Amino acid sequence: MPTERTSAGDPARTLQLLWRRSAPDRRRGPRRGLSVDAVVEAATAIADAEGLDSVTMRRVAQELGVVPMTLYTYVPGKAELLDLMLDAAYARMPRTDTTGQAWHRRVMAVAEENKALFEQHPWAAAVSTARPPLGPGLMGKYEHELSALDGLGLSDVEMDDCLTYLLTFVQACARTAADARAAQHDSAMNDQQWWEVNAPPLARVLDENAYPTAVRVGAAAGAAHGSAYDPDHAYTFGLQRLLDAFTALIDEGRSADANAPARKRDADAS
Repeated sequence: MPTERTSAGDPARTLQLLWRRSAPDRRRGPRRGLSVDAVVEAATAIADAEGLDSVTMRRVAQELGVVPMTLYTYVPGKAELLDLMLDAAYARMPRTDTTGQAWHRRVMAVAEENKALFEQHPWAAAVSTARPPLGPGLMGKYEHELSALDGLGLSDVEMDDCLTYLLTFVQACARTAADARAAQHDSAMNDQQWWEVNAPPLARVLDENAYPTAVRVGAAAGAAHGSAYDPDHAYTFGLQRLLDAFTALIDEGRSADANAPARKRDADAS
């Protein structure tokens, strides 16, 4: 489960900072040139290199060469800082121009953009955004991503549902991929090496006759992917199934629209 979540700080102050509606009183800051953007950039660099747990006000201040109290004249605390970090990452995301392309190409581009975000900023995948940071980065991202689903006959709610489903899938894949990388790092073994070590003791205790389907399918999957879990395969397979579901929903809506005149004629006749 995510240990950090957005919108956990002071809502009014966070929105002011996200939209840069009020600047801190520079007379209180001992170092000229320090800014909210500089604080966010320093915190993001720490999170990218060492993880979000390493981001503390004291550590960020150290990176910037100021005393911790100085940061509080720019950002109230870590909760607000996290919102600023994530929104800044959203704002920097490349926006693929998919004008004129088929809708499934547009949706795949959105998925790839978010996958790239989590690869560049792995900590972002572990942050819960059930209450998202409502800054310009998020709003620009949302506007761009909705365009992939616009004009397909989906209702506004269905468009939001499809986008939420897509982004949740990509984030879940990113978290699992990060867990797989962490497991390899912590064990100092890749998946093949881990199985070579653990297969013999497993064979001694596992009764294949008691779990015939599990053994057969597990062996087939392991042979196909080279491990019990392949993050790249899981992402590719899942994205295609997701597109299949979107296709069914879009076709269902188009079928309903096509049949609407006939239903109206039948109703008028009765």
